[in-house]
Amino acid sequence: MKETIAEIKDKLHRLDQTDEKALEDFARTYEKDGRSQAIAAAARARKAASRLAQEKARLEEMRRYERICREEGYTLICGIDEAGRGPLAGPVVAGAVILPEECEILGLNDSKKLSPKRREELYDEVMEKALAAGVGIVGPGRIDEINILQADYEAMCEAIGRLSVMPQVLLNDAVTIPQVNLPQKNIVHGDAKSVSIAAASILAKVTRDRMMEEYDTLFPEYGFARHKGYGTADHYAAIKKYGPCVIHRRSFLKNLSEH
Repeated sequence: MKETIAEIKDKLHRLDQTDEKALEDFARTYEKDGRSQAIAAAARARKAASRLAQEKARLEEMRRYERICREEGYTLICGIDEAGRGPLAGPVVAGAVILPEECEILGLNDSKKLSPKRREELYDEVMEKALAAGVGIVGPGRIDEINILQADYEAMCEAIGRLSVMPQVLLNDAVTIPQVNLPQKNIVHGDAKSVSIAAASILAKVTRDRMMEEYDTLFPEYGFARHKGYGTADHYAAIKKYGPCVIHRRSFLKNLSEH
């Protein structure tokens, strides 16, 4: 008995969207069905398979630096990135992530290119699949004391120190960490070029965003949940109205009168 259109659509709905072969097999089967809706379902499967192939090719290109490191003899390769270098308030947060060699996390990318919902989903997948992951957090008082660049380095060192295994080489997003006695590769725009750095950027960004949302419940007048501490017009207006709170970076507010 021939399958109904409803059964075909249900089969497509239940297909593993990460299985390129299954999608292609579905397309080959139903594009010959003869019924317009079955052919349309086959076309959707073919399109999904094409998108999946493109995504896998993009991720393969993002493994280029990891492949270079493995050719050099390294197996424990750690991506490093930070979030929160520019805001007026809150901590700077660094992430450190070591991924398994064959790890595949579809959609992994620079955290700034992802929606908050997608970052949260990928955060969970990174934490599930990583060999090791660590977070370093440096607060606003320390940022004011040592400046943001040194606070960045300090957060990165802390993140590395929280890994359950010691990495053999670091892939960093556009920095070389002076305090670390490990081989390092400085990659400009590394969060868009390396899966390890992209994973670290998601870890850092999601961790910091969650902290700023918690701060919003303590200091609701500043709108931290919306702008995450960055210098938006409404944030500057709130600072002028209420003055800075304990999580503001005083060293970042010296030119407040200009806003």
